[in-house]
Amino acid sequence: MRIGQTSFLQFVAEIAASAIGFVATIYFARILGPEILGYYAVALAVVTGLGIGGNIGLSSAITKRMSEGEEPNAYFWAGASIILSLFLVLAIGVLAFHEQVNAYIGADVHWLIVFMLLASLCYSLFNAALKGRHLVHVYAVLKPLKIGGRAVVQIALVLAGLELTGMLIGYSTGWVMAAAVAVVVLTPRFERPSRRHYAKLLEFAKYSWLGRVQGKTFSEADILILGALVSSALVGIYSIAWALCSFFLIFAHAISTAMFPEISKQSARGESGRIARLTTDALAFAGFVLIPGAVGGILVGDRVLAVYGAEFVEGQAVLPILLFGSLLYAYLDQLLNTLNGIDRPDVAFRVNGLFIGTNVVANVALVYAFGWVGAAVGTALSAAVGLVAAFWLIRRRLAFELPVAEIGRQWAAALLMAAAVYPATLLAGPPAETLPAAIVTVVIVGIGAAVYTVALLAMSARFRTVVRENVPVDLPRVAGR
Repeated sequence: MRIGQTSFLQFVAEIAASAIGFVATIYFARILGPEILGYYAVALAVVTGLGIGGNIGLSSAITKRMSEGEEPNAYFWAGASIILSLFLVLAIGVLAFHEQVNAYIGADVHWLIVFMLLASLCYSLFNAALKGRHLVHVYAVLKPLKIGGRAVVQIALVLAGLELTGMLIGYSTGWVMAAAVAVVVLTPRFERPSRRHYAKLLEFAKYSWLGRVQGKTFSEADILILGALVSSALVGIYSIAWALCSFFLIFAHAISTAMFPEISKQSARGESGRIARLTTDALAFAGFVLIPGAVGGILVGDRVLAVYGAEFVEGQAVLPILLFGSLLYAYLDQLLNTLNGIDRPDVAFRVNGLFIGTNVVANVALVYAFGWVGAAVGTALSAAVGLVAAFWLIRRRLAFELPVAEIGRQWAAALLMAAAVYPATLLAGPPAETLPAAIVTVVIVGIGAAVYTVALLAMSARFRTVVRENVPVDLPRVAGR
């Protein structure tokens, strides 16, 4: 598997998906306002939390066991039967406590929560199977389908006046469409699982379930806590800031997704040297997009938020903090990916437990002390703690090189970008929600991206090599370091 090309394909696919989602979110923000978006964000966070209980790490376990190449269909059906059983238990729980669920979210949506939970679990099951069968490129192109289909249905239903209900139905539709295509691609032949298949799945899942919690805690814990402590309007603004951070996390996620099956395969072969090199490569480029994103968030974050509407500019108070936290999390994610790939979910479990505990405690304490800004600080703090712990634990088991020089060159290129962008922001004047102001913002961001890329190409031989080897056309070699 050409890992660089697979990562690049997934990155391009996710960029396309995010572009669709970005435009749709701007429309929803301007039509519905921050309050409805706040209800929407809390409802999605509830579904995410329930989804953790309905998955308990089985997605990662399915990917791991199927990627090893022995009896993949048996592992698929074992995982599917467990997930279905868990869904039934959770669905009964939501219906039994529907009054409490509706009161927390702020709207009568419990039946939609059940439907969304089923759709999300099906989507995660088939995505896990695609990655386990080394079909990461198929998994990648399903992302634009999911987000594009979701956006079209959401827009149609919002235009029909359904507002929050339409947003939630549309979101579920994206999951259903992507899962349906995955079924056709996989066409998993039924193979009756034995007790051994269940045991090996659960052996991995008993540790990896906390990794699932960790990933969702990073993106959802603050939303859940803010939903109980601050107004829905602030939650809506905060969710938009998080949406921008999610965009910048795309490339790091593409790397870890493409790396995992290869690390798992090399682990089964005992190739520790190859795994060390893959880990170094993952760390070298995990911050490729997030480093300039964090710098740019300080300089033009308010302008980008203004595109969603004037009231969303308030999110600049948390956006730079969330971007820095996302950068730390991107590196943490690569290390945890390696730990799981070398079949050490027990070690990842310890890191995840520390991360989750820090995240929840810090969020609650800091939100009480500082309001919604405290949630952003707590999220960044937990990422820093998790990163230090993961680095210390993995270095005791794998002798990989820390790519300090490459990361330093990325920061240098980002600072050159800032030097070019800052004067442009002064000339452009204050942020505004008008169309001309949005066009100016796009131009400034484009200039920054171009300066960063050119500067990094000039400074980094490693980056030039990666680009030359993985773009779909032949590029000439450039002399230099």
